[in-house]
Amino acid sequence: MCTKTKEECEKHYMKHFINNPLFASTLLNLKQAEEAKTADTAIPFHSTDDPPRPTFDSLLSRDMAGYMPARADFIEEFDNYAEWDLRDIDFVEDDSDILHALKMAVVDIYHSRLKERQRRKKIIRDHGLINLRKFQLMERRYPKEVQDLYETMRRFARIVGPVEHDKFIESHALEFELRREIKRLQEYRTAGITNFCSARTYDHLKKTREEERLKRTMLSEVLQYIQDSSACQQWLRRQADIDSGLSPSIPMASNSGRRSAPPLNLTGLPGTEKLNEKEKELCQMVRLVPGAYLEYKSALLNECNKQGGLRLAQARALIKIDVNKTRKIYDFLIREGYITKG
Repeated sequence: MCTKTKEECEKHYMKHFINNPLFASTLLNLKQAEEAKTADTAIPFHSTDDPPRPTFDSLLSRDMAGYMPARADFIEEFDNYAEWDLRDIDFVEDDSDILHALKMAVVDIYHSRLKERQRRKKIIRDHGLINLRKFQLMERRYPKEVQDLYETMRRFARIVGPVEHDKFIESHALEFELRREIKRLQEYRTAGITNFCSARTYDHLKKTREEERLKRTMLSEVLQYIQDSSACQQWLRRQADIDSGLSPSIPMASNSGRRSAPPLNLTGLPGTEKLNEKEKELCQMVRLVPGAYLEYKSALLNECNKQGGLRLAQARALIKIDVNKTRKIYDFLIREGYITKG
């Protein structure tokens, strides 16, 4: 506060919020109304989503760690061979005390391993980790900074319950939103803006300035087109139309009417050395990094070998990317003989 001292701020807060009987009674009434609202009502029941039921050994089944929804169990348990230590144990009457104690110790160890198995299952069930893709979609709704925190704090989720963990993440997401809003308001104050009507005008002018700046700083785009003379001439004519205030005479759009992106530069990207020339050309055309292409190719090849062939609909179900990119990858692998049509 530029115009008030610390003591004046404290006095104002105590007067209007702490010692104000009207404010205190309002909070009390709100609390009583909330308690009355939920006092005699039953706790609502919401059934959980049924986990997806993929085919055995499919890509989604591997993502779910072999979970079988119909049995609510896994194909392969944690510490899957724990029972092997008990297969040769047999309690007989003539066992010595030491041998009997040793066998009981083995059984106790087995029980501890079973408890660890159940503990891990409980964590997976409580935190909803079966449906991995749904879990990832929920994570992506947060801003990038909160996603980084989510990734860091995931290892501590086993210590606290799912509700406490979600509250922790949500509180930090709220803190991030508040900090961003405070930063925006400070920017308004620095610019001399004192009301939200002027703030809307400021935001509009700021957006316009950014658009104008982008129009005049397209050197990187020129360098991407410079290797193709026809594309370079096309881009120059388009920029001349934009600078003169006319609509672009050459829209540089694809068949769908959208602006076509320049080819992807593969220099220095991991996995480029594993591609042949045709695969490099495909990755440049569909703007796909080599690592992702190799992963998609491996998944399609494995599925084709299992099924004896592969249809386009199956390929789209395996790799969840843009359907047009999937079609180009599928056609390329068919044309080059990597896979066969189902």
